[in-house]
Amino acid sequence: MSPLRQDASLAPDAAFPDEEQRIARLSQQEFREFYEHTFAPLRAYLSRMSGDATLADDLAQEAYVRTLQADLAAVDGAGRKRYLFRIATNLLHDHRRRVRVRNLLWPARSSPPDAGRQAELRTDVARVFKQLKARERQLLWLAYVEGFSHAEIAEVTGLTADSVRPLLFRARQAFARLLRKHGLAAPESS
Repeated sequence: MSPLRQDASLAPDAAFPDEEQRIARLSQQEFREFYEHTFAPLRAYLSRMSGDATLADDLAQEAYVRTLQADLAAVDGAGRKRYLFRIATNLLHDHRRRVRVRNLLWPARSSPPDAGRQAELRTDVARVFKQLKARERQLLWLAYVEGFSHAEIAEVTGLTADSVRPLLFRARQAFARLLRKHGLAAPESS
């Protein structure tokens, strides 16, 4: 039996009418059938790609939530499945980016830092972050805190989509230089 719950908790919360209208586009039975048809392949894909079954479960859950929020009632089953896998792939890429940034800021240690040191590091990193130019801070925040794509960043900032990538690259380099300068990142490898 699939992990999908078979009770009334699948009904959308009436406190969120927009959500209810979006979810209503795909009937509960249609979603159940879609879920039962796609869950095992999606989970296997995410497990293989991430190497982590728990992460795969989390990403699959989020992919289904986002798929439910999309207006896919008129899309056939194969199209829905492609959409689901695209969402899951993007979520996995976003997760990997966050891990990369975290590893850049806090290189692996033999033992985790204590809570006091973590708070001190956050304060130090925040102070260094403020030293960046406003545009650099904006790009880094939108990309790595909000998880926006280059196209979404372009829309928010008024830049062209083609200019976001190099500007974001330069912003990352500037931030990394400042972090190294202040001893908050591993030295640059030669």
